[in-house]
Amino acid sequence: MVSEVEMNNILVALNEINDKIDRLLFQQDSSSHASQEDGLDELDVMTLLSLPDHLRTTATVLFEMGTATAAQISEKTSKERAVESNYLNQLVRMGHVHKYRNGRKVFFTILST
Repeated sequence: MVSEVEMNNILVALNEINDKIDRLLFQQDSSSHASQEDGLDELDVMTLLSLPDHLRTTATVLFEMGTATAAQISEKTSKERAVESNYLNQLVRMGHVHKYRNGRKVFFTILST
């Protein structure tokens, strides 16, 4: 049987997930309806939920930050920069994230409509 403390932890986690989904929906609703860049897929809520946990975490942090480097995202996720860079490049290959270089730094941003 699940203890009351465990149930409260589950409830807190579910509320955090719900808040993140609400933020995603709000930003999607409030964004303009500009055309997609290079015909790549946007990262909508259903796509986000279909991603593996490690990619979903990275994508969610990037979504909250807007534009970021792998090092900035790794600070938020407590994972190594190289790991986050790998995850971000996977999202780029999947067509959900745009990657660009500014000087020596590589920045990532979520594609949206």
